Amino acid sequence: MPELEHVVPTAVLIGNFDGVHRGHQRLLSAAAERARRLVVVTFWPHPMSVIRPDKAPRLLTDLQTRVRLLAEAGADEVVTVAFDDATSELTPEQFVDTVLLPLHPDLIMVGENFRFGHRAAGNVATLTELGAGRFAVTGLPLASTEGEPISSTRIRKALAAGEVAVAADLLGRPYCYTGTVVQGFQRGRELGFPTANLPVPDWRAAPADGVYAGWARRVDEPDAERWPAAISVGTNPTFDDVRHTVVEAYVLGRDDLELYDVPLEVEFVERLRGQVAFTGLDALIEQMQADVVQCREVLGQV
Repeated sequence: MPELEHVVPTAVLIGNFDGVHRGHQRLLSAAAERARRLVVVTFWPHPMSVIRPDKAPRLLTDLQTRVRLLAEAGADEVVTVAFDDATSELTPEQFVDTVLLPLHPDLIMVGENFRFGHRAAGNVATLTELGAGRFAVTGLPLASTEGEPISSTRIRKALAAGEVAVAADLLGRPYCYTGTVVQGFQRGRELGFPTANLPVPDWRAAPADGVYAGWARRVDEPDAERWPAAISVGTNPTFDDVRHTVVEAYVLGRDDLELYDVPLEVEFVERLRGQVAFTGLDALIEQMQADVVQCREVLGQV
C-alpha cells in the first residue's frame, strides 16, 4: 500500500485486539503516526463465539481491560461493536455503511490479513474498493518474532503450556488475570496460607494448572500496593474438588487482608511447578512452605 503524503485528521483501526499484545501495539503506534485522532474499533463478544461457538478461543482479557489497554496504547476513542447474528450477516458493503462510515474516517487501517463481512468475504482489497472516493485504506504488516507472527493464538498456547515468560514477551508485559474475589473452601486459611480466590469462567484464558510466583493488587484503588504472591491455578486435586478452574493468590506473609468482593489483578511472573495431588496434609504444607521460599527468591523478596 502506498504511504499517505500528509497526515489525515481521523484514522480508524479495526480488529479484535484480544490481549492488546506487542503486534497490536505496533499497529496502534503506526496508525497514531498517521492521524491527529485515532479511533479503534473492536468486537465483543469474539466473532467466533457467534459464528462457530465450538471453535471460540478463550480470551486473554475482559472487555473493560481491553479498552483500557487500547487507550494506553494510543487510542483516542474505542468503539465496541456488539457482535451478534445480525452483525455476522452483514455483507462487506453493509459493514462499511453501518459500522465504518458513521465514524467519518479519512483513513481505515487494518492488519494485512483482515477479513470482514458475511463468511469473511471481504479483505483489504475489498475495503479499498468500497472506500474509493470516501476514505483511504492501508493494510499494515503483522509484527513477528522468531519467524512467527505475534498473535493472540500464540499467547494462548504459551499460557496453556505454563510458559508465562513467553506470554509476557509476546504481550510486552506480564500476563495478568483480573477478577472479583469470592469465598472459597477456606482450606488455605486453615493451613496457614489464606488465599484470594478468583473463579475462571469458561470464556477466559488462564495459565496451565500449577503454582506460580507473581504479584497481586487491588484494582479498585488507583494507588494500591503491589503485593508479592504465590499463585495456584487449578482445582485442588488433593481434596478431589470437582469445579471450574480457580486462580488462588496467597499474599506472602499476610493473613490480615479482607478481600472478599474486591476486584483483584494477579500478575504471573514464573511457573514454579505443576499441580500435584498430595497424600496428606503434612506433605501439602511442606510443599507450600517450599513454594513460598522459592517464590520469594524469584520475586527478590528474600
